[in-house]
Amino acid sequence: MQVLESTVSSQSADFGNNAEAMEAHITTFRDVEQKVLDLAEAAREKFTKRGKLLPRDRINRLLDRGMPFLELCSLAGYKMHDDKDGSQAGGGIIAGIGYVSGIRCLIVASNSAIKGGTITPAGLDKTLRLQQIAMENKLPVVSLSESGGANLNYATDIFVLGARGFANQARMSAAGIPQVTVVHGNATAGGAYQPGLSDYVIVVREQAKMFLAGPPLLKAATGEIATDEELGGAEMHATVAGTAEYLAEDDSDGIRQARNILEALPWNEQLPPRRELQWEEPLYPADELLGVIPADARKPYDVREILARIADSSKFMDFKNEFDDQTVCGTIRIEGHSVGIIGNNGPITPAGSAKAAQFIQLCDQAGTPLLFLHNTTGFMVGTHSEQNGIIKHGSKMIQAVANCRVPKVAIVIGGSYGAGNYAMCGRGLDPRFIFAWPNSRTAVMGPAQAGKVMRIVAEDKQRRGGVEPDPKTLDFLEQATAKKLEEGSTALFGTARLWDDGLIDPRDTRRVLALVLDVCREAEARQLRPNTFGVARL
Repeated sequence: MQVLESTVSSQSADFGNNAEAMEAHITTFRDVEQKVLDLAEAAREKFTKRGKLLPRDRINRLLDRGMPFLELCSLAGYKMHDDKDGSQAGGGIIAGIGYVSGIRCLIVASNSAIKGGTITPAGLDKTLRLQQIAMENKLPVVSLSESGGANLNYATDIFVLGARGFANQARMSAAGIPQVTVVHGNATAGGAYQPGLSDYVIVVREQAKMFLAGPPLLKAATGEIATDEELGGAEMHATVAGTAEYLAEDDSDGIRQARNILEALPWNEQLPPRRELQWEEPLYPADELLGVIPADARKPYDVREILARIADSSKFMDFKNEFDDQTVCGTIRIEGHSVGIIGNNGPITPAGSAKAAQFIQLCDQAGTPLLFLHNTTGFMVGTHSEQNGIIKHGSKMIQAVANCRVPKVAIVIGGSYGAGNYAMCGRGLDPRFIFAWPNSRTAVMGPAQAGKVMRIVAEDKQRRGGVEPDPKTLDFLEQATAKKLEEGSTALFGTARLWDDGLIDPRDTRRVLALVLDVCREAEARQLRPNTFGVARL
């Protein structure tokens, strides 16, 4: 492999301006994350009086000390539904990939410190995405449950599709993916089925409450009067109904028991022996990723500058660069994991599409995971491109992306526009993981182009109708369209709608990629022990 030599000077004024702009983007999304943390922290006194831990404290006690934890979809639902200022982002859920008793797991905790952990439509979408991650990557799931259930303001948006979450739980159990749930508080109505469909249930004494109908609804529906404890208390479920396998004294004890359950599983022992990977760090520091991408999105740059700062030893084996130099393909290693790279140095041409499709098939043949680094305005347009088969070749590239069997990981590092988003394995093409840098943009086209398109279409329509176009009306239409596309293409807008699995600081790119590539590698090697219907309480 060739050692990449950077042509970027970290001492230049341009580099400094680029880094300053990127740091501003990072600060913007970190400030939103801090708002969510601050709102939850405001509930600490209330939780302490009830003898409870805050949700993030529960997660911290669950996780192995000193091991990495990758939070996922942290800003789902940002400024959507009831979230007016971003402080309630997250969809009522805190989730991520971490280690529990030495086993890599998906951890899902109700964020009961904010609106009782109630679930909005964004929270449902996040839940379904998390379950997809668990199933695709064969990750055990540990849930720390305490939720008021569906946010009733949006019940009609959640009710029907909510069943998919329960179906996924049933299928995970049948597939042989263990699910452990600690019930820390309320789990009522439909929310009671989440622990009910788990393989192991721990309930916290005098805190957990699981019932399909609480005392008020029971009295209204049947006239029966019962206390919370009689109807669905922890002791009742552990000693009478048999819904729970373990009874905990408090939050900490429940978490301890969850760790014990994971420790008792021969999960890691069932993996075949794996070769220990060896690697060397890149030649260039990760901090330089802040200044590599121009602050002005219209300025080009070489994606190899990114590769030089994330690849082992900054080595890269280029593929057919002389055939097309705008779609960059080749191979690197990240912490020892071999990865096929597809990146953008310009629009995707007919030749670039053909090159990428061939490269994807070669990676599929070899079993090499793929990494897509998005920064494209889309497919090249114009008479030359059309006559050279851009639709034909572009379709073949999308076909290759859709059908390849190796794990696909994507990071949106710049723009991701039009069908270029599809060809580069955007959310709709089912990447195993997809993350975005905070400067990134995703949209059907650039805002300025969208405004001009709407202006031209409106002007042509008026002329065909025999009406002389009004420049002021056309100016307003063009500007309004551009503004709407601008606001709807930001990284925060996209991550709120789960177009990605989270925003990441560019400096963390290599570490995030190494973690998820190892998750994929372990999943490929793991053989599960499936059954037909999942484990049932009889």
